[in-house]
Amino acid sequence: MNNKVLATVNGKEITEDIVMKFLNDLGPQTAMQFQSPEGMKKIVEELINQEMLYLDAKENNLEEEEEFKNQQEKFQEGLLKQYAVNKVIKDIEANDDEMKEFFEENKEHYKTEASITSSHILVETEEKAKEIIEEIESGKSFEDAAKEYSSCPSKDQGGNLGESTRGKMVPEFEDVAFDMEVGTISEPVKTEFGYHIIKLADKKEEGTSSFEDVKDQVQAQVLGRKQQEAYLEKTNSLREKYEVENHM
Repeated sequence: MNNKVLATVNGKEITEDIVMKFLNDLGPQTAMQFQSPEGMKKIVEELINQEMLYLDAKENNLEEEEEFKNQQEKFQEGLLKQYAVNKVIKDIEANDDEMKEFFEENKEHYKTEASITSSHILVETEEKAKEIIEEIESGKSFEDAAKEYSSCPSKDQGGNLGESTRGKMVPEFEDVAFDMEVGTISEPVKTEFGYHIIKLADKKEEGTSSFEDVKDQVQAQVLGRKQQEAYLEKTNSLREKYEVENHM
């Protein structure tokens, strides 16, 4: 890949890769502010400034100052601690047998809620709703009727509300929709928003996810448990080696 040089400071190259790493380290929300040619120029200028400050610090032997050495020691201590933890857990893996066993033992945590996929047409009066139902029964498609008559923004999608579980819609709507048969259209349903004509496209009963559906989630949980066990095993063995006094 072409790694374009964007600036140099005393022969030190500032490349596109260095700029992109700097942006990634800022985090996505902050980085968005610099996603333009002008923003990129500001990043390059900042990297130039940092490189000049580094050269100036080296020239003035700032690394020899006591305060810097103290900060460096604290930083290295934290870095070494994290490195030691990573050494303990880095080779730990979760195999399929372990994951399947964990899944079977914890199936109750992988339940799926009952859900519906529905569309609706929202109008002000029951009379108008009944007229629209007659039009649909006479051959007009539900989607066309929604686009023509519905006052809900979902009209642009033919009234499609997508998939929903209980508690996401007003109770009067849900009570009817969850009792409907797939493919049917309801009588007018009154809510605080007006009168709804509901079409049920799909219904899923409450159940348990399959192992394949939640495999990544199970893997993360098994791996986390094994890493925690390895960590505790290591730290408990170190208590026999080092003198520890906990005053809490």
